[in-house]
Amino acid sequence: MSQYTASLPSDGTVPKEIASFFSNFYQISDTESTHEDYADALTPKGVLTMGSKRVTGRDDILALRKAMWEKVSSRSHYPLKIFPFAPLSEEGGEVMLYGTVDYGLRDGKKAEGIEWAARAKLVRVEGRLRMSEYQVYLDPGAMAAKAK
Repeated sequence: MSQYTASLPSDGTVPKEIASFFSNFYQISDTESTHEDYADALTPKGVLTMGSKRVTGRDDILALRKAMWEKVSSRSHYPLKIFPFAPLSEEGGEVMLYGTVDYGLRDGKKAEGIEWAARAKLVRVEGRLRMSEYQVYLDPGAMAAKAK
């Protein structure tokens, strides 16, 4: 099983397409050169919130995405669980995610096993799933505390 494969509820409330979407998304998230693909995972007017930084629209999402790599040389997400909110369908819905992430920092340090959670609203646009909102909850002090 891939590190990007999250556990799902056994009752089938999270469609496999949604699980596949996030598996692909976190692979993109961990690849520095895929800024455009990262932005394409959100709708053109999507809202991206990383901690206290909130941006709207493709251009601002791209700018924030690039800024997220300024001090980070590598990242490796491990999405562990996906939780549904309300009924999900092949057309989308809302989910919460939980996982960990390892960072390689440009100063040579590493920070491993940083816990995160995220909330995502998914919609189908031109036949494919995209996020209209993606909000990440991450303790900024956790990376500093674990950096070695």
